[in-house]
Amino acid sequence: MEKVKLGNCEIEFRPIVFGGNVFGWTVDEQQSFALLDAFVDMGFSFIDTSNNYSHWVPGHTGSESESIIGKWISKRDVRDKIQIATKVGGRRLGNDKPNLKKEHIIKSVDESLMRLQIDTIDLYQSHHDDLSTAIDETLEAYQELVHAGKVKWIGASNLSPERLKESLVVAEKHNLPAYIAIQPEYNLYDRSKYEKDYEQLALENHLGVITYYSLASGFLSGKYRSIDDIKEAKRSDALKGRFDTRGLRILDALAQVAHNQQAAMPTIALAWILHRPSVTAPIVSATSLQQLEELTRATKINLSTEEMSLLNTASAYEEN
Repeated sequence: MEKVKLGNCEIEFRPIVFGGNVFGWTVDEQQSFALLDAFVDMGFSFIDTSNNYSHWVPGHTGSESESIIGKWISKRDVRDKIQIATKVGGRRLGNDKPNLKKEHIIKSVDESLMRLQIDTIDLYQSHHDDLSTAIDETLEAYQELVHAGKVKWIGASNLSPERLKESLVVAEKHNLPAYIAIQPEYNLYDRSKYEKDYEQLALENHLGVITYYSLASGFLSGKYRSIDDIKEAKRSDALKGRFDTRGLRILDALAQVAHNQQAAMPTIALAWILHRPSVTAPIVSATSLQQLEELTRATKINLSTEEMSLLNTASAYEEN
């Protein structure tokens, strides 16, 4: 598959984004390096992380993922081959309130740059919305960082559609940096929120769209076919509500298309996302080289009209 552009910005990449939430959590430093090496060797380049991955693990501070990526960049000398996206303002250990105040952003970017061992962040994203902070204060902080050469472009994750719209208006009105990409939850099971609230907004404003939970916390992996299968899963709480009639119908359709294509079910789930006209690329996380090969193969899958129809019908949701 050819490279894609992220919205209206200059970032071009083959359309799979490696999700760095696993680094220092479910994979150690050595395995993280092996996965990142393989990712780049396959011709991919975009890596997404956050300054709070993986704060949810007992004993972690939230700096683990960025630190591992930074060590890898330094040891492999690959900065000119990759794009780095990270985030600021999300919930952290000991503080569950988002923070997008100017002072916090200015301080946080230097910490991220130091951990990542780079001079410039390609895409710096507001992780969670901070309703206590005015939009222009947040965008003014980003403007300062862009002018200083510390950040190239900005994006947003987990902002409401109303705040996202307002942010775009404020940016234009006051000549401030505008979000050029969004990061929504989107997959075959979780379709309605993005398609109802964000898709048209993204299309109208030419926003790049990189999706997270692209495999619905592993539900679309094909590993689980019933509640009994998820008892030992790390994300069992996120999985248990998905084994409804619609969820099982989606798994059956995925299995059928996977058989037709001689591919793994998660490969097909990602290929479906890649065939959606408003999506730039899915974010994927892998803990083994075999998983990574399966997931990146999605860029080589060409789903037929009939296969897309089967998946769209199986995953159709009720309109409210």
